[in-house]
Amino acid sequence: MEGLIQLWASTGLSNFQAGQAVMMAVGIGLLYLAIKKEFEPLLLLPIGFGAVLSNIPIAGIAEEGGILAYLYLGIKSGMFPLLIFMGVGAMTDFGPMLANPKTLLLGAAAQFGIFGTLFGALALNLAPGLHFTFKDAAAIAIIGGADGPTSIYVASKLAPELLGAIAVAAYSYMALVPLIQPPIMRALTTPQERLIEMAQLRHVGRLEKVIFPGVLLILTAMLLPSAAPLIGMFCLGNLIRECGVVDRLSKTAQNELINIVTIFLGLSVGSKLSADQFLRTETLGILILGALAFSFGTAAGVLMAKLMNAFSPENKVNPLIGAAGVSAVPMSARVANKVGQESNPHNFLLMHAMGPNVAGVIGSAVAAGVLLALVQ
Repeated sequence: MEGLIQLWASTGLSNFQAGQAVMMAVGIGLLYLAIKKEFEPLLLLPIGFGAVLSNIPIAGIAEEGGILAYLYLGIKSGMFPLLIFMGVGAMTDFGPMLANPKTLLLGAAAQFGIFGTLFGALALNLAPGLHFTFKDAAAIAIIGGADGPTSIYVASKLAPELLGAIAVAAYSYMALVPLIQPPIMRALTTPQERLIEMAQLRHVGRLEKVIFPGVLLILTAMLLPSAAPLIGMFCLGNLIRECGVVDRLSKTAQNELINIVTIFLGLSVGSKLSADQFLRTETLGILILGALAFSFGTAAGVLMAKLMNAFSPENKVNPLIGAAGVSAVPMSARVANKVGQESNPHNFLLMHAMGPNVAGVIGSAVAAGVLLALVQ
């Protein structure tokens, strides 16, 4: 009889807690969104599976000595997000941005959502049951950049206990770009503005593309060293792509490396979706603030484009491309193109929207550097 009691005590059924069951259900929900709805499947699938693994009682998969605990060292050290940034750099073409440099302003304006949400998170402390420190608020605010690796990097540095909720919010809203952005874009533009056609972009030569990563890194090093890790890895990946002499490294960074790191990153984030860290009032606040941050960033990009048109009526930009200033590459650029073609089927905005889209990646990394410099 005593043996049977010991056997029962060693089973998962006898050790299950309600919170663990809830979080396993959350993990299964993320798997459903990834597989059935195809919402950011590359990240939500390993995150969801990691959530299920980390909440299996007794197994200790996410505890010290478990495989997920070892994988999490890649996030804690900042290695995984930085390697992802190198891969993203290797997949990025700066050509559209260099061909129309003023789109940098659209990428910068879209970061308004980050800094607006910073104060919003602090204001939520007035609500009963919520308490965010300045570090917490800064980590939550970065969701507004719609850049998953940057969100994870900042959260791991400033608020590791909120990492799971922040990562889920960031990637969920990135996946919902086609649903969130179009209503905001239509509400802030007139039918006439959506009809604006833009001139074909000039050709950007190889020399410009090779020089630009170095110039960007030097400027970052001189003005904002705290952003240098993100910008530096991004520039390295882009230089590997554009120099034309290391095709093998370029293909590896764009494919094998980023795919392997994505699996490890997702599992590591999932390891932080434990009941004691996720099932809190703060999580709801993070999800709400994340939606507001993303919406504010989209609106700010569109409004900046309208402001630019007011000062340059002879060379107007279609305000829809301002929404691509958030760094959800290339999804938000595709959304801008789609909304534009709803008004004018012959209006092709994709390449024009890639300019602010790429600028948004740089902008979110710079915003992360500013937050880290302010807090640390």
